[in-house]
Amino acid sequence: MPDAIMLFAAGFGTRMGALTKDTPKPLIQVAGKPLLDHALDLTTTISTRVVNAHYHADQIKAHLKPIDVQISVEMPEVLDTGGGLRAALPFLGTDPVFTLNTDAVWAGPNPLELLEAGWNPEIMDALLLCVPLGNAVGRKGGGDFDLTAQGTLIRKGDLVYTGAQIVKTDLLADIPETAFSLNVLWNRMAKQNRLHGLTYSGKWCDVGHPAGIQMAQDMLAYV
Repeated sequence: MPDAIMLFAAGFGTRMGALTKDTPKPLIQVAGKPLLDHALDLTTTISTRVVNAHYHADQIKAHLKPIDVQISVEMPEVLDTGGGLRAALPFLGTDPVFTLNTDAVWAGPNPLELLEAGWNPEIMDALLLCVPLGNAVGRKGGGDFDLTAQGTLIRKGDLVYTGAQIVKTDLLADIPETAFSLNVLWNRMAKQNRLHGLTYSGKWCDVGHPAGIQMAQDMLAYV
């Protein structure tokens, strides 16, 4: 089972507008603590934790200084999710790994524990945790995927990717670009019917935009 996790914290947070002018999105406060800390709270049983940083990287590094995590600083350019994961492999060291976005808040079971219970490396190259559109608080727009009877994911549907997954990283070496999205990797896996999905039973809030802050706090108040 995976014992390493990559937490994505390098982005510019442009959807947050003025809120991220002087503060990186992962350090925006929700319900009394930074988004990054909400994510880290889910990872306490995982031995190797890696956080990437680019925008206001100095603030991310200072915040994490007292915590037992590795920091993968992306300079001079940000590498997007796929490139960022590949750059952090010297820290992660194991394959497969968890990855987790830091701009969401969860109300329900620990998403990483659900992924671990559902992981089957014999038939999966990645297992993505998704939430039905009706339980995706703060989501703007439609879903990302649909789930087949075989448990594989296909594009377009009413399931929203939550930003949590288990993924094998060996295929990253075959992608020529330096900066690229994890979608490039997933598309390759999907062609082989090895991109799988799991449905989250709780609620999930997208805190990538300003209105999501209050939405997340309201959601957590009812837990």
